[in-house]
Amino acid sequence: MIKVGDTLPAATLMEYSEVEGEGCSIGPNAVDVLKASTGKTIALFAVPGAFTPTCSAKHVPGFVEKAAEFKAAGVDEIWCLSVNDAFVMGAWARDQKTAGKVRMLADGDAAFAKATGLTLDLNGKGLGLRSNRYSMLVKDGKVVSLNVEGPGKFEVSDAATLLAQAKA
Repeated sequence: MIKVGDTLPAATLMEYSEVEGEGCSIGPNAVDVLKASTGKTIALFAVPGAFTPTCSAKHVPGFVEKAAEFKAAGVDEIWCLSVNDAFVMGAWARDQKTAGKVRMLADGDAAFAKATGLTLDLNGKGLGLRSNRYSMLVKDGKVVSLNVEGPGKFEVSDAATLLAQAKA
């Protein structure tokens, strides 16, 4: 499993853009994790699935609400990762009103989740292989803090916990 001090794995995530701009075309666009995190401070959190109860009611809203506080604490971007496709993440972004606050990144084939060792096997529940719920603070591609939830929990990966770590 990835740990504090490790570099993020080389992986490509996908991001759905509805508006053309800043070199991004409309539609799914590839995001090279290493290139996108170089020289930046990233508040990254991952969830088991888009539109799932805890993720939609608590996890994403907390980061959206505290986006300005993260920026004030020196965080350049907030990333939400989920093992879903870019179109689902785009629809979830609209639903959660994340525009300009949280980048909703799709890990469609769980490559990032597998590379970090933070997978969650939900095959018996009809959801397949997913990402565990966690948050991490990343500086220049390296993990500075990591908060991994226990099964079915939402206690340490919330926005307030990661924000306190970003301010420290």
